[in-house]
Amino acid sequence: MKRLDGKSTLVTGAARGLGKAFAARYVAEGATVAIGDINFEAAEAAAAEIGDGAYAVKIDVARQESIDAAIAAVVEKAGKLDILINNAALFDADNIVDITRESYDRLYAVNVGGTLFTMQAAARQMIAQGHGGKIINMASQAGRRGESLVAVYCSTKAAVISLTQSAGLNLIQHGINVNAIAPGVVDGEHWDHVDAMFARLEGKAPGQKKAEVAAGVPFGRFAKPEDLTGMAVFLASSEADYILAQTYNVDGGQWMS
Repeated sequence: MKRLDGKSTLVTGAARGLGKAFAARYVAEGATVAIGDINFEAAEAAAAEIGDGAYAVKIDVARQESIDAAIAAVVEKAGKLDILINNAALFDADNIVDITRESYDRLYAVNVGGTLFTMQAAARQMIAQGHGGKIINMASQAGRRGESLVAVYCSTKAAVISLTQSAGLNLIQHGINVNAIAPGVVDGEHWDHVDAMFARLEGKAPGQKKAEVAAGVPFGRFAKPEDLTGMAVFLASSEADYILAQTYNVDGGQWMS
C-alpha cells in the first residue's frame, strides 16, 4: 500500500519547479493530484507529463473567486479534498529605498493572502467533509531572517510561518493538520531569476551569485526539487497525525532551529 493511496490533493503553483515535483511524487504515492496554476496551459502540460492521477486546474491565488472555483473543480473531479500544498509564490528584490508599493502589494497578495485564503477555502471543504485533512504551506529560510535586498519577500515568508502556527492551532479541532516546509536554495528556473536580479543589484556577473550561494550551503550544493518531496509526503501521511503548527527546514543545513 502506498502512503497516499486514495488521497485527493491540490498543489498550487504546480506547473513547474518544486510544485511539479511535489505533484509527481504524490501521484507516485497513490494520490490524485490537481496541478493548480495561473497558467492553465502549462498546468495541462505538467499533468500530461506526470500522467494518470494528475489533472490541471486553473487558480489565481490572489483572486477569491478563482480559489473557490479551483476547490470546487477538485471536488467535482475527485469527490473530495484531503491535502493542500500552498506552493504558489512570487519573488522580488530591491534596496529598501527602491521598493515600490506595486511590488509590495503583489507579493503580499500572492504569498500571504494567497496562502491564507487558499488554506481557508480548503479547510472549509475539509470541515464539510468531516474527516480532517492535511495542509502544507511553503515557507522559506528567507522567513527565518531578514536579507538586505529581499525585505518584502522575507517578510511574506515570515508571515507564512506565523499563519501556519495560528492555523495549526485553530484547525486541529477539526482534525486538520497544518504544517510548513522551509526550503533553502532550490535549483531551477526560480533561482535563475533570482540570480539575474542580484546580478543587476550587486553588479555581479550572471551566475556569480548562484555559485556563491551554493558554496555557502553546508551540504555542499543547491537543493534539487526532489530533495523536498520526502518531507511533503511525510507531512501529508498518517505518520504526521500528531504534528501541527510546525515549520520544517529542508535546506542542507543552512538554518538550525
